[in-house]
Amino acid sequence: MQIDLTGRTALITGASKGLGLAMARRLASSRANVVMLARGKGDLETAAADIPSAHPIACDITDEAARDAAIAEALDWFGTIDILVNNAGSSQRGPIEDATRDRMIEDMDLKLYAPLELTRAVLPGMKAQRWGRVLNVTAVVGKAPNADSLPTSVSRGAGITMTKALSRELAPWNILVNALCVGKIKSGQWERRFAASGQDDYENFLKPTADTVPLKRLGEAEEFANVACFLASDAASYVTGTAINVDGGLCAVT
Repeated sequence: MQIDLTGRTALITGASKGLGLAMARRLASSRANVVMLARGKGDLETAAADIPSAHPIACDITDEAARDAAIAEALDWFGTIDILVNNAGSSQRGPIEDATRDRMIEDMDLKLYAPLELTRAVLPGMKAQRWGRVLNVTAVVGKAPNADSLPTSVSRGAGITMTKALSRELAPWNILVNALCVGKIKSGQWERRFAASGQDDYENFLKPTADTVPLKRLGEAEEFANVACFLASDAASYVTGTAINVDGGLCAVT
């Protein structure tokens, strides 16, 4: 399917690597302008260097002033934000004894409250043009938590609920809100685990995890980005309020 996002501007958080960078490249390949947000300025500028339509902004989205400044700069640069991809996140896990109040709040701040504030900030423009896309990147543990998965399973589940609530509220303005639930997908996290493992074959290192997936492999970041690009486009004009598993069939909860 050929997707044309000419004239659209996407703002993507956590865009310097992994899924965020893959989505930035995919949307840019469909002719969208891309505003790339991440905390690390060096990594972000390196990532954006080969994307002609990209504008990188170093930003900690949990910082209100930095967040507001980033939105203002994006609007000054491109004039509009049509597509918001809330991708920044982490995977904090552990037993309940480690799930302190501060740790839970920190996780919710990054993966629920900051995305909510970013969504609020882009709504005036989307409502005015009666067109918008909000994509919330979450994870299948938000639907089917594992043991020792606090706080990430709670914040991911909350992100799915937020998606469904916003989809109903914003539908009258043709603003579509969907969630993408990550399963086992190759990323820098897996590469770091491999480096620490002492093994010398990456695919063999991944095999025990791949064997838990019905498709018997980990996903590629580009495969995830393809789904995001579809949801960001007019091809998905009747899709809202969904939480789509991009997981090779791993999660039993749809």
